[in-house]
Amino acid sequence: MADGAFGVSAETARETAGVWDKVKDHVTPLEWPAKAELIAEINRLKRERDAVILAHNYMTPDVFHGVGDHVGDSLGLAKEAAKSKAKVLVQAGVHFMAETSKILSPEKTVLIPDLRAGCSLAASITGADVRLIRQRHPGLPVVTYVNTSADVKAETDICCTSANAVQVVEWAAKEWGVDKVILIPDEFLARNVAAQTTVGIIAWKGRCEVHERFTAQDVADMREAWPEADILAHPECPEEILAAADFAGSTGAMADYVTTRKPRQVVLITECSMASNIAAEAPGTQFIGPCNLCPHMKRITLENIRDALLHMQFEVTVAEDVADRARLAVQRMVDLPPPAVPARYDMVKARHHVAVELI
Repeated sequence: MADGAFGVSAETARETAGVWDKVKDHVTPLEWPAKAELIAEINRLKRERDAVILAHNYMTPDVFHGVGDHVGDSLGLAKEAAKSKAKVLVQAGVHFMAETSKILSPEKTVLIPDLRAGCSLAASITGADVRLIRQRHPGLPVVTYVNTSADVKAETDICCTSANAVQVVEWAAKEWGVDKVILIPDEFLARNVAAQTTVGIIAWKGRCEVHERFTAQDVADMREAWPEADILAHPECPEEILAAADFAGSTGAMADYVTTRKPRQVVLITECSMASNIAAEAPGTQFIGPCNLCPHMKRITLENIRDALLHMQFEVTVAEDVADRARLAVQRMVDLPPPAVPARYDMVKARHHVAVELI
């Protein structure tokens, strides 16, 4: 886009160089001048505040491509938070992610643009619940999905993400010398991990409100309408969806699949903005629905990111004793080597491993 196009000033055009090409399929020319001004202002504020923005794959394209300094899945963002030299971290994601950033970087100021940006999965379990689980299953390691509060992480032995859950479960079983592991709180992630390992899984009945709404019929309909499309599913989906998909993995693994394999058509069974953000890096791929919106992720906007930096609001803090205990669990996860990306979660081949014990 040339300087001054669509009514954008030459200065703002320079500040936003390259962004328009990545968002033009999702932002209209009528909207662009206002968004461009916000992006330019945010990027200036970042320099003034010595701040970086950690943008999750579920952010809208204007946030993801316009102001995200580090983008990716929750595991990737957790690692970037730990490595960052910036004084201020702005979490363009949800609250548990901001807490994780604070746990790993207690000396930094961590901001979240909207305190209401929560997570149905994180809300499904408390630290008190984990203590009761430990009493019921003494001696077993607790592996906790990173989509949880700091209070829950503080009661945990090691955290995991959807990218490394199988790896972490097998590490914990070996480290503790047991053949069974507690994996909380996502029931579907636990069931899908169980299909990939001989380690027994004890699970909690927590679910992501985005991924639990997908059905096997959605996959069947996509197969019928788009028989040549590759279907990729997130491990927070029900197991019958992963059984029918061509590939299952974290948002980072899905992005890698698309950008490296370059399928002609692809269906992403996950949050809507995922496809919008990858599309900029995969111009030869046609992205096909379905998708579901996460109402919590969508609370984060350019406007409230700007306000967060302008007024240094809203700061996320974690009590020191909670952070110290949670840090061990998160750091253990971060210190593990990168997991190998599975070709798929094959629910048919591993059917005898699928059974899990629900708490």
